[in-house]
Amino acid sequence: MQGLLGEDAPLPAPHNISILSTNMKHFLMWSPVIGQGETVRYSVEFQGEYEREYANESWIPICECSLITVTVCNITEDISATVAYNLRVRADNGAQRSEWGTLKGFFIRNTTSLTPPLMKVIADGYHLLVELEDMGPAFQFLVFYWEKSQESRVSSAIHLATMEAAAEYCVKAQTYVETINRSSSFSQTQCVRAQGSGSMWLITVLMSCVGFAAAALTLPFLVWKTRKIFQYSCCPIAVLPDALVTFSLCFQGAGYSQNHGAGKKSRHIDRKTCFSHCNEE
Repeated sequence: MQGLLGEDAPLPAPHNISILSTNMKHFLMWSPVIGQGETVRYSVEFQGEYEREYANESWIPICECSLITVTVCNITEDISATVAYNLRVRADNGAQRSEWGTLKGFFIRNTTSLTPPLMKVIADGYHLLVELEDMGPAFQFLVFYWEKSQESRVSSAIHLATMEAAAEYCVKAQTYVETINRSSSFSQTQCVRAQGSGSMWLITVLMSCVGFAAAALTLPFLVWKTRKIFQYSCCPIAVLPDALVTFSLCFQGAGYSQNHGAGKKSRHIDRKTCFSHCNEE
């Protein structure tokens, strides 16, 4: 009748409202509303225990989910306490506005689905390294390890001083959230084998050989360099001036050499001539 009279049909309220909550991440979802003309936009509000009991059953709008065009809203930051929350969604299409569509039942965050952490186990020599994904500040991890041949001795301590040589160790882990006092299931068990004693002995021998070869090549050079330093420090080579050479020859009665141009010539002089020459110098 409204179509025949030229009136617009009322905008239906959002339906199929549900929550997907995994690892303390909460998302409100709903089915899209079909409107005419403009794009349909949605607004979300929540009501906690305080609003129901102490604030006249008021509702609080979620700013990040006001007049949005998508059919999903991240409500993680607004679900901040472990109490029962109610949520509702409304659609807007131009001048049209729907009624509120309300979530059936209440949502409590401790019903979130917790998954085991992604884990990587590495044997580094005689040490066992466990790498876990970063799931946020609210998450803690319980890590269990044991030697495969002794599965009854499972320990929850994450520190293992050293592993026995060639022994195989297994590890599994689970997440724990203290605010809701819940744990996830265990991750798949991963096993690694420690390094054998034979391989460590081979590595030690190889490293010793490399060190000996380096020392054998370096030692002769160090000895030669040290000898040169001591020789220069204790017995430096000095060249006497010609006057001192001539004076020395005068007392020794020996011949001396002088350079004249490109050639050399030697001569023998007696003491008298030598003293006369020294006086002239």
